Amino acid sequence: MTEHGYQYAARLNSFRIGAGQGHADDAGKPSVFGLLRRAAQVKGLNAVDLNFPDHVEGAVLKEMKHHLGGLGLSVNGFAMRYYTDPGFKLGAFTNPDARLRRLAIDQTKRGIDQMQELGGSLMTLWMGQDGFDYSFQVDYARLWDQTLEAISEVADHAGKVEISLEYKPNEPRSFSLMPDIGTTLLAIREVGRTNVGVTIDFAHVLYADEMPAYAAAMAARASKLFGVHLNDGYAKRDDGLMVGTVHPVQTVELLYVLSSSDYDRPIYFDTFPDTTGLDPVAECSANIAMVESMRGIVKRLQGNNELQAAIARQDAVKSSSILRQAMYGDRTG
Repeated sequence: MTEHGYQYAARLNSFRIGAGQGHADDAGKPSVFGLLRRAAQVKGLNAVDLNFPDHVEGAVLKEMKHHLGGLGLSVNGFAMRYYTDPGFKLGAFTNPDARLRRLAIDQTKRGIDQMQELGGSLMTLWMGQDGFDYSFQVDYARLWDQTLEAISEVADHAGKVEISLEYKPNEPRSFSLMPDIGTTLLAIREVGRTNVGVTIDFAHVLYADEMPAYAAAMAARASKLFGVHLNDGYAKRDDGLMVGTVHPVQTVELLYVLSSSDYDRPIYFDTFPDTTGLDPVAECSANIAMVESMRGIVKRLQGNNELQAAIARQDAVKSSSILRQAMYGDRTG
């Protein structure tokens, strides 16, 4: 977090609704430029993440960079999407077909190169296709080795670019190879590259049956917390709801840990207003307003000696009382 607060980034596909107005492609669908123009309407939004290859396929990068600058936006980073070949359904880095494994690795390298041209420095890997569905379907050790070899090669391609692993318990595969914080940190340790870290996605963490603040603390402890995706949900799936609408206390605790860890990277909103037709500009603005409000709560909690003493005693009654006052004010009198 900077002296003036967080930098904010958002999921570009969230702005599909209304983006086609005045800037559609030849098929009448919202163009990437239309999405960017829509995102730029959000006050306080500093950056966007682009999916690769989707958002840059066929684009002139110099034109896109100029357009971004004119809108006051920067590229936080890229997120890889492995579905250009139907064969990726059986895996990207772990595909049984060596040709497809090579395609996934080379595509990731190409994404890194194009991201750098746009000024980005964070490549997020969500390897949803790398996993399994049945007993006796895969050789687990082989898949693990293939994944680590691929991540190592990608990390070595551009040492100044950060490679961040975004874990998720499942979907689309029944079991993901990177399902939780422990497994992901183990993989990062075995890869042994300084530019490989982890992205914490709030909704993913919830339905991995983890506490978001704990996951972030473990990643920060290893100096490997490269990204934070904020959203919310009911811990049953990747709901992508607005920040703090279901788990406000857990969100405040996560922000508290981030502040204590001197996290200074953008907060990225991975929410899905397009699912139910919410106004994406208003939805993203609400996310920023919620985090800013919670930042004020965190400031009130920081340096609170009573809170630190209660935590040291594991006194949940006292700590929840202090939290209540910080969040809602003292209404006991």
